[in-house]
Amino acid sequence: MKAGVIGAGRIGKIHIDNLLRMPQVEVHAVSDLYADEALEQWANERGIPVVTRNSSDVMNDTEIDVVFICSSTDTHVPLILEAAKAGKHIFCEKPVSMDITQTIKAIEAVKEAGIKLQIGFNRRFDHNFKYVRDTVQAGKIGDPHIIKITSRDPNPPHEDYIQVSGGIFMDMMIHDFDMARFLAGCNIEEVYAQGNVLIDPVFAAYGDIDTAISTLRFENGAIGVIDNSRKAVYGYDQRVEVFGSGGSVTVANDFPNTAEISNAEGIYREKPLNFFLERYQEAYLVETKQFIECIDKGLDIPVSGSDALQAELAALAAKWSYTQKRPVKISEVLEQLSITK
Repeated sequence: MKAGVIGAGRIGKIHIDNLLRMPQVEVHAVSDLYADEALEQWANERGIPVVTRNSSDVMNDTEIDVVFICSSTDTHVPLILEAAKAGKHIFCEKPVSMDITQTIKAIEAVKEAGIKLQIGFNRRFDHNFKYVRDTVQAGKIGDPHIIKITSRDPNPPHEDYIQVSGGIFMDMMIHDFDMARFLAGCNIEEVYAQGNVLIDPVFAAYGDIDTAISTLRFENGAIGVIDNSRKAVYGYDQRVEVFGSGGSVTVANDFPNTAEISNAEGIYREKPLNFFLERYQEAYLVETKQFIECIDKGLDIPVSGSDALQAELAALAAKWSYTQKRPVKISEVLEQLSITK
């Protein structure tokens, strides 16, 4: 199987290195708008024969079977449409787009083409969170009643990123909306979001916030809480709890080691793994392996375009809720956008 990767930034390079670890895959081409000698050398060291600035070179290459879309969000839908037309399977980073109607357009194009589309919600493949999901699905804690998700970054992003990120709900909390659905085993029905700028006024300059809490109501009646912060001084904070009628399951942060130092001054341990590249390193590999396996064996994709749509709907509902200061139902979002469920 030959793969082409569009976008050779941080995430693109992670996917390339993971693909290179799979004997059944050859990374045939990489495309990046800013491809230069440094990227050519990087690719050459990995035996990648084609480096280009034009994504169409990847799409028009008949040798390529699958494309990984790791470029900026505003390029996702056009590239998905182009890949679908070319009959290539697609892995696309989240979100599909900032526009629900465009996301639906991309999903429909993929369906019509009869190809596979997987979305990069890599946290589903984290060993901790997958264990929680499996525990809930096995009925070991009874019916889920309360789902709590904490997701806090160690440091805020650069201003250049903030102005194009789409805001905290679409950029950061969208991972948690997907995780909430994943753990609950059903869709989100209603969102009530609150937030503020408590870390850096630069967020307010772009109409964004840096601290937020969303409460969720699921279709099965369970209730959820997600809290996000752009800056946790103690490190990358990623925790989950599902409380149910028969018990609860909780996972804490991953640490570089489990050692604790105890002395007269107190008890100390390492900070959590520094950021998503360290915490979710294995999850990125597993999601790619499963995507390739689904293509190889004709299996269903574990994270579909439909999953992406549901997370984006929740993110938009959260944004409306925050600005309008009221709970917003997903059905209301669908109605306002004239979308048939």
